[in-house]
Amino acid sequence: MKKKFSTKIFSFRNRVVIIILGFIIGTSSLLFTNNMARQLREKEQNEVKLWSFAMSKMGEMGPENQVLRQIINANTNIPFVITTGTLDVVTSHLIPERILTNPALLRQKCVEMAAINQYWEIKTWSNDTYYLFYGESNLLRTLVYFPYIQLAIICIFAMFGYITFRSSKQDEQNRVWIGLAKETAHQLGTPTSSLFGWIEYLRTQPIDQTAVEEMNKDVVRLTKVVDRFSKIGSTTSLSEGVINEIVGGSVLYFRTRVPRNVTINYNGLAMAQLKALVNEALFEWVIENLLKNALDALSGVGSIDVKLSSDNDWIYIDVKDTGKGMPKSNFKRIFEPGFTTKTRGWGLGLSLSKRIIEGYHNGRIFVLNSEIDQGTTIRIMLKKLYS
Repeated sequence: MKKKFSTKIFSFRNRVVIIILGFIIGTSSLLFTNNMARQLREKEQNEVKLWSFAMSKMGEMGPENQVLRQIINANTNIPFVITTGTLDVVTSHLIPERILTNPALLRQKCVEMAAINQYWEIKTWSNDTYYLFYGESNLLRTLVYFPYIQLAIICIFAMFGYITFRSSKQDEQNRVWIGLAKETAHQLGTPTSSLFGWIEYLRTQPIDQTAVEEMNKDVVRLTKVVDRFSKIGSTTSLSEGVINEIVGGSVLYFRTRVPRNVTINYNGLAMAQLKALVNEALFEWVIENLLKNALDALSGVGSIDVKLSSDNDWIYIDVKDTGKGMPKSNFKRIFEPGFTTKTRGWGLGLSLSKRIIEGYHNGRIFVLNSEIDQGTTIRIMLKKLYS
């Protein structure tokens, strides 16, 4: 026990350490890249400042000044536009022509660039004033957005890793449950066969045969349970079945085995036949699960109404009890493996029922309605079959 506990703690600590390291690495990368972007932005601003100074001195010192010419020609990657006070374009670089020729777009572009970087005034030797608006280089924009792209990629890989890990764990758990189910079926096979032998013996004895017949029904039911367990994990074959009769068989079986103060009502045997493609053994299992859950909810007193209905496409089986009900927050949770409100049980009945109905029969099962202290109605939907 100590070994298992320490293993769990170690595993939990490993996960915490990995999460913390991932957070530190991601945060460090973001801070480092943002710092580089800040330094590059300051460098570009200084370059533009120097460039604007060179432009202002060009007329005074002449275009043949090699130092000024070298400074001016050095700017090849920063988009800019120089305008007059009335937004007449003097010169530009890396600004699309459609913007330069459209006054409204040019004004909008200048406002956008001014929001990124403070514009510069350029005063020439002849006292003319021009305005320099400039943006960010492609390198700077890439550097600004790169850590967010990197973070998104890390999150995507983490999500896929989590999904893969979860799928592998679920596959492993499924194999364990399938193996457990088949082994259970195998172990129950021998005593079940032996019970049939004992029943045949009791039929030859001078005892009440009514009790023997009831025992025989229970053993037949046990045989069906064994058959269901043996089918878990195997290819499930569907065949045409009369839903009225399948549901009715389960209802009649339970009627003789419920407490005296519990009644089970069923309308299916008095209506026209409703047919669907089902695996009878597994579908009976679902109906029994719903009836057992309804009985547990009643706590020995109340009623269960099993109602069949249909429309042009679907058959509806509603199992309604007058039990304790449940909050709306549990409508979906009750179908999750391991979820239960009972003091006994593993919380697998409704999870298996959902898998059988939706995975094997392409139907639906859900809580139709439930109110605290008023009861619960669970609905099964099966595709209607016309013969």
